[in-house]
Amino acid sequence: MNRCGWVNQDPLYIDYHDNEWGVPVYDDRLLFEYINLEGAQAGLSWYTILKKRENYRLAFDQFDPYKIIAYDEKKIAELLNNEGIVRNKLKIHSVITNAKAYLAVVEEFGSFSTYVWSFVDGEPIQNHPSSLQDVPVSTEISDKLSKDMKKRGFKFVGSTICYAFMQAVGMVNDHVVDCHCYNKQSVEKK
Repeated sequence: MNRCGWVNQDPLYIDYHDNEWGVPVYDDRLLFEYINLEGAQAGLSWYTILKKRENYRLAFDQFDPYKIIAYDEKKIAELLNNEGIVRNKLKIHSVITNAKAYLAVVEEFGSFSTYVWSFVDGEPIQNHPSSLQDVPVSTEISDKLSKDMKKRGFKFVGSTICYAFMQAVGMVNDHVVDCHCYNKQSVEKK
């Protein structure tokens, strides 16, 4: 079975590639989780974060923004000592900052999904990469999303992170054309 060249042989990574990456996500909480996990990836690999994802979900209360905005110094110290996540002070603080920005976006747009999907007019972009070299690390759209998110107070949302987020949540389909998932990405993630 052909897969995109970035997938290793770990069943966790194969499952992520085959069943999640590039599948459109419209669930606000899951979108919030993804933007924060992509931010945690900065300077690391997605595989590193994927292996820690369950720890992140536990550590950050399933990415419930209402709980996260109430985090105090005691909770931050607990997170900094949590070996199951990336213990980077700036990245941990960014999740709290992002929760506040997220809630402001939800108040303004009605949902986070409406906000992020507006950058692609509500429809996934279908690319046709023949190899990994054909897949960009950022685009004009990810530049716009990044700039707007930064303006709204989000952290760790540079254009490359935003593009990785767009790929992960199916705003863009960058499966290579000979990947078995290339035409599969039409089921909404729950």
